[in-house]
Amino acid sequence: MPAAGTDAAPGAPVVLAAGDRRVVRTSVGAVRLVPVRIERDLPLVVRWMNDPAVAAFWELAGPASVTERHLREQLAAGAHGIPCLGVLDGRPMSYWEIYRADLDPLARHYAARPHDIGVHLLIGGAADRGRGLGGPLLEAVAEIVLDAVPACARVVAEPDLRNVPSVVAFLNAGFRFSAELDLPAKRAALMIRERPPRDLP
Repeated sequence: MPAAGTDAAPGAPVVLAAGDRRVVRTSVGAVRLVPVRIERDLPLVVRWMNDPAVAAFWELAGPASVTERHLREQLAAGAHGIPCLGVLDGRPMSYWEIYRADLDPLARHYAARPHDIGVHLLIGGAADRGRGLGGPLLEAVAEIVLDAVPACARVVAEPDLRNVPSVVAFLNAGFRFSAELDLPAKRAALMIRERPPRDLP
């Protein structure tokens, strides 16, 4: 269940019972996920979505109502994911969507397994991009997800193939390239990180 006091939908997979309490120490600092609260976080996420480098892939640029509608859909009853802020050494600097990939339309495009968890990532500020943060952040979040969701054996992602830095970050975080996918809005790289064998039940 979602962390107490969040806006997360009942049944969101998530990070979830541990929510904003699980901290992973990485080579770039301490990483944690904090479930989004619209009233607190909307201005920050809107600013990130209106950065042209982000808008090219997320397509959520525009007035605050565009991003707010997207966040409310993520948080709606019956949703199978949760939007989060990635906090690095106490500073919100990335936006994440953690979701049940096996319950998502994505599952029609690959051989989904029960309890596959998907991740979407954007690094918010331009000053944080190009610094090699993506790999350590993804590795930390995969660890948080696998720790929080024992039934999950794989973390998956489908970055746009045109977004080469994103694909490289997933590879650096221990994901493997599995396939190219023709999704409705993009040609994507299916990236998969398996739970380490020692952690399997």
